[in-house]
Amino acid sequence: MTTQNNIGATIKKKRVKLGLSQEGLAQKSGVKYTTLSKIESGVIKTPSVLTMAQIARALSVTIEDLLK
Repeated sequence: MTTQNNIGATIKKKRVKLGLSQEGLAQKSGVKYTTLSKIESGVIKTPSVLTMAQIARALSVTIEDLLK
């Protein structure tokens, strides 16, 4: 499992691979833009399971994929 700091980096990598902006992923996932930004930058190190599920669904991956 990855360290908590890498969750944001993994989300960003998958988001960029899909060609989504932070704003685009926020809209697609239903997660607030500011929250997503804080997760990607490491300010929020342990996002809630609900938030992770929303982001994972929007990226078409599993929560486990975001933790790798």
